[in-house]
Amino acid sequence: MELALAEARAAAARGETPVGAVVLRDGAAIAQAGNRTRELSDPTAHAEMLAIRMACDAMGSERLVGCDLWVTLEPCPMCAAAISFARIRRLYYGADDPKGGAVTSGVRLYGQPTCHHAPEVYPGFAERESAELLRSFFRERREG
Repeated sequence: MELALAEARAAAARGETPVGAVVLRDGAAIAQAGNRTRELSDPTAHAEMLAIRMACDAMGSERLVGCDLWVTLEPCPMCAAAISFARIRRLYYGADDPKGGAVTSGVRLYGQPTCHHAPEVYPGFAERESAELLRSFFRERREG
């Protein structure tokens, strides 16, 4: 999770919402990214989406079987669907996202009968630090 947090901090330094993601295979990071939606003018450039794309490229496959994803914030519906489509084995995430999340909040995508693949889900890793990165980022924006 430390790599994901580092990506989140780097995203914040770029003026992006501080979310970071890392894809691991056999315990080694094969891809990592932070949010780049503003930088790339791309609403799909969430940390998870970028890390998944990089991992697929590294593996030469659209399926990331046997891979785990670590992310600092509960994935949104778009990212949760991409995680399912990529067949990611396990999802570990930091802070819950009651407003935009789709795993344990909102639509709870993996519990829907139309979901083809549901990863094992482990919430709450570095939850306080992940949440504080987001809170301080948005506090600075409101005050600045």
